Amino acid sequence: MKVAILGANGKAGSAILKEAKKRGLEVTAIVRDAAKITDGTPVIEKDVYGLTTDDVKGFDVLVSALGFWGDVNEFTGSTQHLIDILTGQKTRLLVVGGAGSLFVNPEHTVRLSETPDFPEAFKPLATAMGKGLDLLKGSKDINWTYISPAAEFDAEGAATGKYVAAGEELETDKEGKSYISYADYAVAMVDEIEKNVHPNQRFSVHQ
Repeated sequence: MKVAILGANGKAGSAILKEAKKRGLEVTAIVRDAAKITDGTPVIEKDVYGLTTDDVKGFDVLVSALGFWGDVNEFTGSTQHLIDILTGQKTRLLVVGGAGSLFVNPEHTVRLSETPDFPEAFKPLATAMGKGLDLLKGSKDINWTYISPAAEFDAEGAATGKYVAAGEELETDKEGKSYISYADYAVAMVDEIEKNVHPNQRFSVHQ
């Protein structure tokens, strides 16, 4: 299986790259600076907006693990561009999403980012990532899956190899915690790459 990872040198992207290679998938990194990929992985050196249909149509799966901490609105712009170049193609788009757009009530009227305790500093990012999800949900003729991590997404957390797949509502453990490590999120992402259990939907993962 041929997999391309956008943002493969970021924290989430590098964890997914490592897991995919461990399982023997044929992986290509798509990054703005090829020098940042030092493990011998084949590289396409391009900005997301420079990507064309021709660049990605040979892959079975394109993973978007992009992070935009400077201008969070890039989440919507980049998602729309990926939708544009993948419409009508067989290549599946898997997106590293956010937890802020998960619902906290059964009616699906209140998102985590709209709750009083949600950190103000992260609201713009959560809103932008949620808009990216809305673009995917409104798209036609594209194969996509959006995976939201738990509320606490830990870059330094242990790799247990285990996770729980959930729906669009925030789930917590018996202590009220919503947690997953980047390493275990990567396991969930590569499972989805291989098995395609959640086509054209968003799901979430937690410990």
